[in-house]
Amino acid sequence: MSDTIFSKIIRREIPAEIVYENDEVLAFRDLNPQAPVHVLFIPKRPLATLNDATASDAELLGHLLLATADYAKREGFAEQGYRTVINCNEDGGQTVFHLHVHLLAGRRLHWPPG
Repeated sequence: MSDTIFSKIIRREIPAEIVYENDEVLAFRDLNPQAPVHVLFIPKRPLATLNDATASDAELLGHLLLATADYAKREGFAEQGYRTVINCNEDGGQTVFHLHVHLLAGRRLHWPPG
């Protein structure tokens, strides 16, 4: 996997507004927010896309989703609702090839997303 902007954020080589961190996951505010709350959750161990995940990555993927839910609860919008999105490859909207979960909240989200 190539060195991405997310890898540089993990190494603190470029700034980001970090809002959550544990041993496996780092989360920061999206620079182009699509909702009042738009946070990206990334695994510290890089994985390019969801397609690249294997059974041995199940624990890492679990940590990623549990961190997202933990943040939503901690920030007080879990009960009202939020959306998580994982884009995969170019047609799926993925622009940074380091797996990440978008957490969107703070307004009513409609379906289909578009």
